[in-house]
Amino acid sequence: MKVLDKKTVKDYEALPEGSPYQLIEGELIMSPAPSPEHQRSSKRLFTKLYSFLEETKRGEVFYAPIDVYLDEENAYQPDIVVVLEGSKAQITEKGIEGAPDLVVEILSPSTAYYDLRVKKEVYEKAGVKEYWIVDPHMKSIEVYSNTPEGFRLVSEAKKEGKVRSELLRIELELKEVLG
Repeated sequence: MKVLDKKTVKDYEALPEGSPYQLIEGELIMSPAPSPEHQRSSKRLFTKLYSFLEETKRGEVFYAPIDVYLDEENAYQPDIVVVLEGSKAQITEKGIEGAPDLVVEILSPSTAYYDLRVKKEVYEKAGVKEYWIVDPHMKSIEVYSNTPEGFRLVSEAKKEGKVRSELLRIELELKEVLG
């Protein structure tokens, strides 16, 4: 039986610009284009975060596709990324190097396994301070805070209500984000 060679950031960077891949635990994983529902959720959430960060001048928010380099075997393109002032993450010509302060993944059928399991663990170990999982289909948002014991669910809303980011000190009305 042949063992597949693990890929590295070097292999990932050799792909043509705009290739629909992420490097997840040394494997190149193709991500199809997101659905309109996914895009609407992303647009609404990005707009809220952008307005908040422009007003408070605390950092920058980026939306996919932008490369986030976490280590030699993990280069992701999260849906939304926040890098706050004073962050350990560096914004470079390549993308974002190191763990962003906040990562948002919007679930879709093709990416849910990775977002909920593999990437969540890598984000946790890399030092992402807050991780949001948005499910447009179930109309829910979960906010996880990175603690010494790992990610801990600190806020959630399903179908209605608000979620709170302890990191940003902001509350978002679920219906405004997920429609």
